[in-house]
Amino acid sequence: MTPHTARGEADRLARPAILPADTPRASDIAMRALDIVAAGLALVVLSPLLLVVAILVRLDSRGPAIFRQERIGRGLKPFRVAKFRTMREGVAADPHRAYVEEMIREESEAEGRQKPMMKLQSDPRITKIGHFLRRTSIDELPQLWNVLRGEMSLVGPRPPIQYEVDAYPARAYRRFAVRPGLTGLWQVSGRSLVTFAEMIDLDTEYVERRSLLLNLKIIVLTVPTVLGGKGAE
Repeated sequence: MTPHTARGEADRLARPAILPADTPRASDIAMRALDIVAAGLALVVLSPLLLVVAILVRLDSRGPAIFRQERIGRGLKPFRVAKFRTMREGVAADPHRAYVEEMIREESEAEGRQKPMMKLQSDPRITKIGHFLRRTSIDELPQLWNVLRGEMSLVGPRPPIQYEVDAYPARAYRRFAVRPGLTGLWQVSGRSLVTFAEMIDLDTEYVERRSLLLNLKIIVLTVPTVLGGKGAE
């Protein structure tokens, strides 16, 4: 067993119970109503764009337009997230897995010298249109269907892959007290410009402060963040 594997095992054993977010029931109902209305309306309004993007993805490379992947949601419950495919079909996840595990390991040993949580650079697996879809976050739009299904919310921590969760420190598990979201507090605070530790702090802050007003504020701030491309790398 490697030192990193042993540390990961120790973190898993130290995981705290994932207590529900202390959100008033009326506020929780209002936020779910916002999710249903806004996601449903967005799917109708954006349907021409979604159709065009689906066609472009199919024309750009072999494979389906929609990519489905298992992610971890509220209460550590797995679900299948929908995205526009941005990678060539059949490529392995090994490069991303190694990159994420190394990034989290470096964060735990950085002692205040954390680096921004940049995405894997010069990834040859990404298609030509995939770069554009990721930079503009258009690849995430099919997740509006996940929002309608109740697996996600418009606002919340991003849903991670299981191997990312396996590398998490114990304090990161507070993220799973709420539904994962399309956007969130750390996304409007810099996206990939923040460090992994800052992402966890911002997601934890969101869980503790979660409210309808905060959700509306984050949704409004998401628009200039995406259009301006801040932290999109």
